[in-house]
Amino acid sequence: MCVTAQRTALIVYGHQSSGSFNAAVLDVAVQELTEQGYRVIVSDLYAMNFRASATRDDIIGDLKNSELFQYGEETMHAWMQGRLSDDIVAEQRKVEEAELVIFQDKKAMLSFTTGAIETMFRSDGINGDINVTLWPLQNGTLHFCGFEVLAPQIFWSPAHCPPTVRTTMLEGWRIRLKGFPGVTSSLGHWTDGERRGGCLLVCWGVCRCCTVSTLI
Repeated sequence: MCVTAQRTALIVYGHQSSGSFNAAVLDVAVQELTEQGYRVIVSDLYAMNFRASATRDDIIGDLKNSELFQYGEETMHAWMQGRLSDDIVAEQRKVEEAELVIFQDKKAMLSFTTGAIETMFRSDGINGDINVTLWPLQNGTLHFCGFEVLAPQIFWSPAHCPPTVRTTMLEGWRIRLKGFPGVTSSLGHWTDGERRGGCLLVCWGVCRCCTVSTLI
């Protein structure tokens, strides 16, 4: 008898209003992925009062070098000795759990809203090319730490859109999730892991748990 392990989706969510468009995006993701058979874990950062800042408080006990505090070096040292703060360890365990369930490459997708319209995030727009803006996070953090980075889901200026357009945005998100994992990597190529399936990490915002957990 062949038993297939349940796929796990970890959603890191960061918005303080339950009535926001971001909350609706979260609801669609949870519903759709659950219907597809995923076990969905949501880390609601505001509800958890999770600290976004990376500080000395992330380390329990003495520093390796108390004269010159270097966050990356100190947290690596603390992780090796099991001395990271409890809230970071809890988020790391969620990532570890998903990895053990699937035994396949992890995928990461950024999903977020903007305050400005899409044309403002082009190379000649006032905010500059959105791909350039996201490159340090998608490539320098997620890809560098071993994630297969999927193309971001960007909801352009929903606050300035009529309800019908916001509904269309959510339906497009639902359709994309139905097609997961057959989506294109944001780094411009298809991967075997995307064709096979695996874990999904959807991040709303950037936090210590995403960055520090990649030390494992």
